[in-house]
Amino acid sequence: MAEVLVAVMILGTMVISLYGGFSASFGVVRSCREELRATQILLRHTEALRLCTWSQLSNLAMQERFNPLGAAENAGGTVYGVTVRTNAPESVPDEAPYRKDMRLVTVTVWWTNFNGDIPIVHSRQLQTHVARYGQQNYSWGATP
Repeated sequence: MAEVLVAVMILGTMVISLYGGFSASFGVVRSCREELRATQILLRHTEALRLCTWSQLSNLAMQERFNPLGAAENAGGTVYGVTVRTNAPESVPDEAPYRKDMRLVTVTVWWTNFNGDIPIVHSRQLQTHVARYGQQNYSWGATP
């Protein structure tokens, strides 16, 4: 009888450990998927900046869903907030003649997920420089 109780205790410990491992693995996979989606959103908005004319560069704020196709049914999953900010570039010296023709663009994405009932806010940020006479003039044939 003692051997059976010890075997059941060992088996119970192994099953609980197995379920704990599954739970942790699903949490890590979910977190990685959210991080990857945030990176996709950052890159998409940064690449869209390449096609903007100088006059179209402005500060923006918007939201996107983890699954854009589910947004119509309000089942798109995690909501990502996106902000695009344009400023004068600090890395370019004030006496540089081209400073007025450049902007520092910062794209920030943030989202919230939960660990039980505890909200955890995540954010990612990407910065790039944009020039007045940059690639957008060659892509669209636009004038600045």
